Order: sequence, then structure tokens, then C-alpha cells
Amino acid sequence: MAVKSFLFALALSLTAPVVALAQGFAGMGSEAQGFATPSLGTPLSFPADHGPHPDYRIEWWYVTANMTGPDGTAYGLQWTLFRSALAPFATQGWDSPQIWLGNAAVTTPEAHYTSERLARGGTGQAGVIAAPFEAWIDEWHMRGDTVDTLQLRAAGTQFSYDVTLEAQGPLILHGQDGYSVKSQQGQASYYYSQPSYALSGTLTLPQGEVAVTGSAWLDREWSSQPLASDQTGWDWFSISFDGGEKLMGFRLRQADDSYYTSGTWITAEGDTTALPDGSFDATVLEVSDVGGRDVPTRWQVRVPDYDVDITVEALNPQAWMDMSIPYWEGPVQISGNRTGVGYLEMTGYD
Repeated sequence: MAVKSFLFALALSLTAPVVALAQGFAGMGSEAQGFATPSLGTPLSFPADHGPHPDYRIEWWYVTANMTGPDGTAYGLQWTLFRSALAPFATQGWDSPQIWLGNAAVTTPEAHYTSERLARGGTGQAGVIAAPFEAWIDEWHMRGDTVDTLQLRAAGTQFSYDVTLEAQGPLILHGQDGYSVKSQQGQASYYYSQPSYALSGTLTLPQGEVAVTGSAWLDREWSSQPLASDQTGWDWFSISFDGGEKLMGFRLRQADDSYYTSGTWITAEGDTTALPDGSFDATVLEVSDVGGRDVPTRWQVRVPDYDVDITVEALNPQAWMDMSIPYWEGPVQISGNRTGVGYLEMTGYD
């Protein structure tokens, strides 16, 4: 009974702040309360910024991948490690205020497999080291001498994957040199990506092993108050066009039904242009019933400055992440005046 009580209390302490991290948008818009906050003009520093920032409240390491098997079947893969802090410091042992959550998923045209891990910081069960790089929770890991070459592993009850990522381009700093504004009021995060990995490896699904190749995208972000208090969710797109260009764009939904948007246009050579509020447009074309929820799964995305007018459509509309952090996330296919593949993450539809 004592052990069960301890585990129940631990589960509550782990889950509550993480829900606030990924879904509780009022929580993400609350005052920083003693945590550090991003400031314009502070340069990002590598490899140090590949590691954790315990004086900030919210942080994640996030990989998505678009893949194909030998028969041309499309697949998606996701690996995320979240860090959420109860206080702005790190200690060893069970009294650490650092909380870790891992999410992993594989999406096929017919199925969506997910798994989740929770951990308290300070025990070695989860963490991140900047160099040589390693991020882990239990046996799930992302590791390499640098972030240019990574091995990525995770497993759930119905899936596993073991893939290698090889960077084909430079790191990308979003916003103004990595300072990414999220609202008219000025809330912001530090945000960078490696959007140009070539991927190869193996998926293991209920029907057996599948050799896959494709492309992957790493996102890194940290803050303590990234959203305004009236922002109710977001729709985030990462798109790799067949011509080599890439697009990151998001719209933050606000309580008055307006949107704040931002994005980055990335050339095939890795040069970037920030897309200010209003220059990235995402309009819902089709809504799907996803477990009784109305979730947009087909979009029109336009960036007039770069002659982008595309349709973004879910590979599998039922890609719902039904875990401690409930949200929709899955691979998408691109058609219109450009073609390609990408990933879509949507929160606040539960």
C-alpha cells in the first residue's frame, strides 16, 4: 500500500506540470514567476544550447520524420522529450524540480501507434547532455558525437524504430537570430531547428520489420512564458518541398478567433527569411471526426511572398496523441503549386 501510494503521488507530481507544458495554454501564458525569460539580442551558443536550460520553465527536443518503405508506403515517425520545471534550478535525487516526459509515435496510412514515458529529473532516468549529444528517457534515446549525426530509438507495445539521421544542411535559427516572438504582446521563446536530416533505418510494426528511408526535422525550443494568456492553441507546419526549399509556419489561435502567425522560409542552400505576423496563412479546408473531436486535417497554406499556394493533407486523419498531453500530430502530404511532405501538430482541439 505504501508503494502504491508513493507511485500514485509521483504520477500526480509528474503529470500535472507536463499537462500545463504542452496543453495548458493559460499556464504557458502565465507569468514567469522567477524563471529566466528569453531576451532579444542574446546569441545562441552551440553545442551548449543543444543541452538543457533548467532556469527556464519549458523546453523540448522534438524530431519528426517522413519516410517510405520498399513498396512506396508512406510512414511518419515522432520522438519528443519534454522538460518542465517546478522551480528554476536542477538538483540530484528525487527532490529535483525537473520533470521529463517522452512521447513517441509511428503513423501509417491505416494506423497510429503511440507510447509515453514519465520521469523525475535528478535520478538519471531521463536527461540531456550537450556534447557528446545525448537525450534519453529510459531506453529511448537520441545520441551522437554531435547533432549532425544521430541515432534515434524508441519503442511501444506495438511498434519500435531504430533510425540514423545525417544532417544535409545548417542549423536554422527562427525569428530574429533564434528569438521567436509568439504574440502581439511580445511573449517569445528561443527556437532553432535542424530541418535537413537524411534518414535510414528500420520500423518494427505488428506485421513485421520495414526498412525505411526519408527525411527528418529536429526542433528545439525553450522559454518560461511563450504564449499570451488569451492564446488557446496552435497549428504548426513543417514542410519540405521537392525543390529543396523548406517552410516552417504556425498560427496561434486567440480567444477572439483571431490568429498570430509566424514562420521561416528556408532556401535549398539553408538561407532563411523570417515571415512576420500575417505573411503565413493557413485556412482549414476539411475537418475530420477524430474520436468525437472536430480536428482540421486538410488545409490550404499560402505564403504570397514566395508564391506558395498548397494543400496540406493528413496521411492518416486519426493521428491523435491520446496521452498525458492530448493533441494531434502526424505526417502530411503536399500538393498544389508545389509538392512535398511534412508534419502537422495541432493543440487545443480536445
